[in-house]
Amino acid sequence: MAAAKGEKRGGAMARSGCPIASTLDLVGDAWSLVLVRDMLNGKSRFSEFLASPEGVTTNILADRLKRLEASGLIGKSAYQQRPVRHAYVLTEKGRDLAPVLQAMCRWGAAHLPGSWTPPKSFMAL
Repeated sequence: MAAAKGEKRGGAMARSGCPIASTLDLVGDAWSLVLVRDMLNGKSRFSEFLASPEGVTTNILADRLKRLEASGLIGKSAYQQRPVRHAYVLTEKGRDLAPVLQAMCRWGAAHLPGSWTPPKSFMAL
C-alpha cells in the first residue's frame, strides 16, 4: 500500500507515494547509503564505521544507525555488556539495496573522474 503525503514511513514523513521520493525519505541523506555500503563490505561495529574514509561524526553516525534500524534496514545485537556495545547487520530489506549501490558504482565510475573502482567482491554481491 502506497504511503500518502505526510504519512509516517520508517520513522520519517513521506513526501509522496512516488517510489523514488519514498526511498529517498529513508536513505537519501549523506550517510545512510555509505553505512549500507560498509555493512555490505563486512563492517558491523561503530568504530569500524567511524574509520571509513568519508569521516562521519559520532553524533551523525549514532543518529543514522537509529534511523536505519527504525526503518527496518538494519538490526543490532549486543556483543559486549559493560559498556553495552552493538554490532549492526543488514536485514533482508537492507541487503536488497545492493543492486542499487552497484548501479551507483557503475554510474559514478563512468561519469565522475577520480572516483574509486569498486572492489570486484562488492560488485559480485
